[in-house]
Amino acid sequence: MIPTPPRTLTIAGSDSGGGAGIQADLKTFSALGCFGMSAITAITAQNTLGVTGVHAIPAEMVAAQIDAVAGDIGVDAAKTGMLGTAAIVEAVAAAADRHGIRKLVVDPVMISTSGATLSDDATTQAMVRLLFPRALLVTPNLPEASYLLGRRIARRADMEQAAAELIALGCPAVLLKGGHLEDDGAAGHAGGLDDMLMLRDGSVRVFTHPRVETRNLHGTGCTLAAAIASQLARGDALEAAVGTALDYVAQAIAAGAGLRLGSGNGPLNHAFAPRALG
Repeated sequence: MIPTPPRTLTIAGSDSGGGAGIQADLKTFSALGCFGMSAITAITAQNTLGVTGVHAIPAEMVAAQIDAVAGDIGVDAAKTGMLGTAAIVEAVAAAADRHGIRKLVVDPVMISTSGATLSDDATTQAMVRLLFPRALLVTPNLPEASYLLGRRIARRADMEQAAAELIALGCPAVLLKGGHLEDDGAAGHAGGLDDMLMLRDGSVRVFTHPRVETRNLHGTGCTLAAAIASQLARGDALEAAVGTALDYVAQAIAAGAGLRLGSGNGPLNHAFAPRALG
């Protein structure tokens, strides 16, 4: 008998350009040996140059998608991306409770790489109130952390305090992503990229990877959250899941640095031949 693969669900928006959103998530699930499922929250018209249209899916249809796959196939872990409306956030939180989804990674998507707004204040507040406490991990980048905390977070010296304040908002654990750090040239960090994991007990681990100079970074956050969810579905503990996922993303960025897809910010190479991960 063929063993059942880990079952991983993405609850996110569709990226017509294929670089982010559910498309990136499903590619990541497959690359990491999981069976991927989706609940689409929004349809976007976008490419490497930006987002030109967004159409939210009714909240009851989002809930119906989650119910369909969770009730039949089952969900070992899930991640959320673009949610779009407060009603969708409420539907996702209720579905997580209904189906006992405990391994939940929340990527608080608010603004696209091109600058398009993907979440209004009501949606963001609903995320903080309803999804942060239900998540196993929340994965904001620095602009998202800045929005959530109401001040600019851009330097390494700011990261630990910011992570602690995000924990205080109700997150059990936070992975604060350092892709927008402004002090990469500081002593001991030349060209480096730091991501900080903080747990509720205040313990911290910093993961460092070399920064790759490339314009092909579209979908990095989606891919990372999907990779973490994949490793959680495979049975990894949180810190190990984060470490393996960061290794996967670093390699996918390096493998995609020379891709020429479109005229703007291209995607990672999700289908690279990986070196040892973890």
